[in-house]
Amino acid sequence: MSLQDAVVAVKGIGEETALQLNEMGIITVSDLLHYLPYRYEDYAMKDLAEVKHEERVTIEGRVHSLPLLQYYGKKKSRLTFRVLVDRYLINAVCFNRPYYKEKLNMDEVVTVTGKWDQHRQTISVTELHFGSLAKQREIEPVYSVKGKITVKQLRRYVSRALEQYEDSIQDALPEGLLLRYKLWSSRETLRALHFPPGQEELKQARRRFVYEEFFFFQLKMQALRRIEREQSAGIAKVFSESALNRFVQSLPFPLTGAQQRVVSEIVSDLKSPYRMNRLLQGDVGSGKTVVAAIGLYAAKLAGYQGALMVPTEILAEQHFHSLRELFQDALQVQLLTSSIKGTKRREVLSQLANGEIDVLVGTHALIQDEVNFARLGFVITDEQHRFGVAQRRVLREKGEQPDVLFMTATPIPRTLAITAFGEMDVSVIDEMPAGRKVIETYWAKHDMFERVLAFVQKEIAKGRQAYVICPLIEESEKLDVQNAIDLHSMLTYHFRTFRVGLMHGRLSAQEKETVMQAFSQNEIQVLVSTTVVEVGVNVPNATVMVIYDAERFGLSQLHQLRGRVGRGSEQSYCILIADPKSEVGKERMRIMTETNDGFVLSEKDLELRGPGDFFGNKQSGLPEFKMADMVHDYRVLEIARTDATLLVNSRAFWEDPQYERLRKNLEEAGVFQGEKLD
Repeated sequence: MSLQDAVVAVKGIGEETALQLNEMGIITVSDLLHYLPYRYEDYAMKDLAEVKHEERVTIEGRVHSLPLLQYYGKKKSRLTFRVLVDRYLINAVCFNRPYYKEKLNMDEVVTVTGKWDQHRQTISVTELHFGSLAKQREIEPVYSVKGKITVKQLRRYVSRALEQYEDSIQDALPEGLLLRYKLWSSRETLRALHFPPGQEELKQARRRFVYEEFFFFQLKMQALRRIEREQSAGIAKVFSESALNRFVQSLPFPLTGAQQRVVSEIVSDLKSPYRMNRLLQGDVGSGKTVVAAIGLYAAKLAGYQGALMVPTEILAEQHFHSLRELFQDALQVQLLTSSIKGTKRREVLSQLANGEIDVLVGTHALIQDEVNFARLGFVITDEQHRFGVAQRRVLREKGEQPDVLFMTATPIPRTLAITAFGEMDVSVIDEMPAGRKVIETYWAKHDMFERVLAFVQKEIAKGRQAYVICPLIEESEKLDVQNAIDLHSMLTYHFRTFRVGLMHGRLSAQEKETVMQAFSQNEIQVLVSTTVVEVGVNVPNATVMVIYDAERFGLSQLHQLRGRVGRGSEQSYCILIADPKSEVGKERMRIMTETNDGFVLSEKDLELRGPGDFFGNKQSGLPEFKMADMVHDYRVLEIARTDATLLVNSRAFWEDPQYERLRKNLEEAGVFQGEKLD
């Protein structure tokens, strides 16, 4: 007997039922045993003194008053009666169940489950049972079911499968790990997850299952990483470290400790015979560009060209000017975007192919067929999540096994970084350069908008500039939010002596470039925009960021927007205009005014929103776990990652027969077929 048997092999499951189970994704006996409850109902009796307001609770008591039935609306009813529970006399309310009136008798024992209202001493009844249930059940699993299959049937099928196939359930985890963490066996775990005797047993079973899910995922990631590393024969770059140090000393400012650490990680990658595959995370203004420049300089010293690909033309121009300033005459830097045409374009392409250009900065124009490098050895993509996997690969293939560095200004929580980017090395710049003024952040209600505008007026009268961000382009019946077009009209009238610009996603790329250029050159003093200014725009003269309806943005997005100001020497301000109704919304505003640390914010955002929403579900690339939760179980995730890394890097793992099942798992997961988790 094997767990890979078709589910029809379980007693009581016929062909028709098997087809219905197949539609739920249950094909084999293993699928049935691993089809876990999505939540558990707790029917354990509690003392009402310990129950929190609005908590779900089960109580047992005696009916202490005759039920009162009231009708309201169309066919709607409310039935109320009193229950004596130990020393408490409480109210019980049942909606739309008038038939209980005839069934409830004085002094009768009832078991009631529902939401507890501590203030009114009332329970809103969802379930009512006559008699005592205390001895029958404490925890009841709830499954997601489809079609004709009921939860009761599913539980019966699982129970039979456990009886029939108990001896076939083998432990996939190595014995050493089971002993080290005192983990339950697979058999005990599955039985307790489906039929938990109590809370403690459920906790132990969940602990084992969560670790196993994380361990197998990380095993796959670490094996992929190792195989890719061994197959990705790079070119060890040989260069003079003293020459590189002289360049670093010549920079107009000293490196922070975090920058020094990241530079040494990048330098050691360049020197290694394996190809670099590194993600560099750094908050807005933490100095990622300087670190990238040092890497490009090292590549040049070794005789290689570098490429820096960014998502927009304006960002490409900013990086081009920054690098020219940093390198002076030491390196030949050129720019290539779709706007560069004719003779100038032919000249750039010819110099690139001849090796006269050391660093080429550009947009996706860099990956066109006509672009040929003489000797590309180092590729950097900025805001890498904005490029598709295919685009990044094309640029990589233009060189001789070039080292690849991905940069992002979106601080990704450590939990997500080690999960979503598990096959990459991750470097973090978590320290800001000295002397940078902290952006002052304030939260204002909508009725204070006039005062906010007066403050903006004062700043632009000093010659500064301001952004005003809002979430929607035009009116929506569903969302009562201010939109960019209306706001632009209103502010144009308000700031009559200044120029107010408008930018949103419906404008063409060329129109956006024109507006941004005008704002960069202070031809526009106030820019009303949707979030299209979020990434990479550098206007040092802008000192005010006003975010309208700020509760509609996530913390990470608010932080990215805030990072558009504070880039010059003047004090900058971020004003959040919001009237959040929910506690989560209010918490977001409070956190924004309390911290400027993007990594702290990203962790909080993850707690408030969950991992799927952090990246946007569609492109998240995050695995779906049955029981594990990356946010709440992050300590287990880190332990599982360490264990998986140690195992994959040991010779025993690849040779010892005891690890055969784990190797087979990896094979089935496609790791050895060169399949990538793109």
